[in-house]
Amino acid sequence: MSDFTRARIALEKRILEGPGEASPADRRAAFNDSGLEEPLGTLVDKVSRNAFSVTDSDFAHAMASGASEDQLFEIVVCAAVGQASRQYAAAAAALEAATRKE
Repeated sequence: MSDFTRARIALEKRILEGPGEASPADRRAAFNDSGLEEPLGTLVDKVSRNAFSVTDSDFAHAMASGASEDQLFEIVVCAAVGQASRQYAAAAAALEAATRKE
């Protein structure tokens, strides 16, 4: 296993299972971009699909749900890392397919 793979696995384990303000279930839902109640679901979906379009208003709506700033930070980090992990896995699969010797 490469150093990069070990580091990626350690990061995912830490953000999903380590101590935090957001519940492990909410962090996992954000990582997977599914299962969060509104307005957190909308924020996570924007972070995952169109991070450039996230606005202060999105955070204000999420804060209105009762989430703290620390909880939102953790949820957004989980959403971003989850999307990056999916993109990495897709790229690795495409590379594997393109270089497979038949």
